[in-house]
Amino acid sequence: MTYGGNRVRHWAAVLRDDLWTVRADPLPPSTWLRWLPHGIVWLAAFGVLAGGLPQLQEAAGLTFGYAFAVVLGQSGAMVLALWRPVLACWLSLVATVLGAVAVHHLLVGTASAQGFSWPWTVAGAAAHLFVLLLLALRVPGRVAAEALALTALVTYVLQGLWGAQDYQSTGVLALTLCAVAVVLGTALRGRREARTALAEQTTLTAEERARRTVLEERSRIARELHDVVAHHMSVISIQAQVAPHLVENPPDELVENLAGIRENALEALTELRRVLGVLRSEQPAGAESAHAPQPTLDRLDALVENTRAAGLTVTTEQTGERRPLPPGVELSAYRIVQEALSNVLRHAPGAHARVHLDHLPHGLRVEVVNSRPAHPPASPSPGAGHGLLGMRERAAMLGGTLTAHRLPDGGYGVTAFLPAHSTTTLEDEA
Repeated sequence: MTYGGNRVRHWAAVLRDDLWTVRADPLPPSTWLRWLPHGIVWLAAFGVLAGGLPQLQEAAGLTFGYAFAVVLGQSGAMVLALWRPVLACWLSLVATVLGAVAVHHLLVGTASAQGFSWPWTVAGAAAHLFVLLLLALRVPGRVAAEALALTALVTYVLQGLWGAQDYQSTGVLALTLCAVAVVLGTALRGRREARTALAEQTTLTAEERARRTVLEERSRIARELHDVVAHHMSVISIQAQVAPHLVENPPDELVENLAGIRENALEALTELRRVLGVLRSEQPAGAESAHAPQPTLDRLDALVENTRAAGLTVTTEQTGERRPLPPGVELSAYRIVQEALSNVLRHAPGAHARVHLDHLPHGLRVEVVNSRPAHPPASPSPGAGHGLLGMRERAAMLGGTLTAHRLPDGGYGVTAFLPAHSTTTLEDEA
């Protein structure tokens, strides 16, 4: 008995929370005609008011004040359902019950009442259909089903238990139409929620894809810079080890300092490999070998030739006085040109590309520009736009900048500036 009593109290609490409320559930405006649904409801409410008032006055013989109050409650419930559908459902039911009770004494065989729609008038049934439809569009299906059950209970009490004489029964028809309205509203609400969930999932998937692309590119950059720095640290260690042998009778202080330099270089190299070793192990299948030599601008001509062999017309130009650049700058410049030319091949078939390297006193300016494509690409690339993220990561890691934008003639341009002396430390990147 205790368990059954708890369940009854639980469902009573659920019904109270669902139906005994005046919370606002505003109808979302249309995306193509913002207030069109609201206008339709207002127009329908006016029709219920104009059509229901004569029916109650002339056919039922109610006074103007009482008939107007009943019809105003039914039409007002339609408007109220735009913002508070549960409260509107109660208002519609109360107005219908008051109207049914008011005309009940006339349904006793009088000529004026023969054929009168009872307990639901045509206007009252239409108003309640709108209310239940608007309610089902915005509340959970459980609440809509409870509102429909409450409607059925009121109809059964009026028509089945109380009853009347000489009237046209509308209970079954009204309940059938109400059930259709609830099912339709619940289906439309479920469809809207499914589309919203799909849009959110698509956004999350795109964000996750972009995040993974950035992480993979950062891992690749970290590995490449690790190799460059590791090479220099190894050279420092070897030079510190060999230097004492190049001097006859080197002072003890010199030997001690060189030994400290070599020890610090070896420790830094060990820590560097330990921290970035995890990034190497997470490289995707097909990644370049960790021990392969990293490309520099000396291999730019070979890159351009390979791109030409793929069917793209490429011209190169270098201005300024070329001077030695840090390996990280040369590697990033090469990768930016490589990615930009790959984007031209994928997204601008038949276009002409131009690669311009401008050697400036404080860094390197890289520009890759392509003309308008001769025809659209055969199929969209699933990774469109993510290569730009990687290029921006490379430039930002070195303290530089990168911009990518469409050109007035329909082409596309990528411009990057890589400073010769980066302010970003390897520890920051690690």
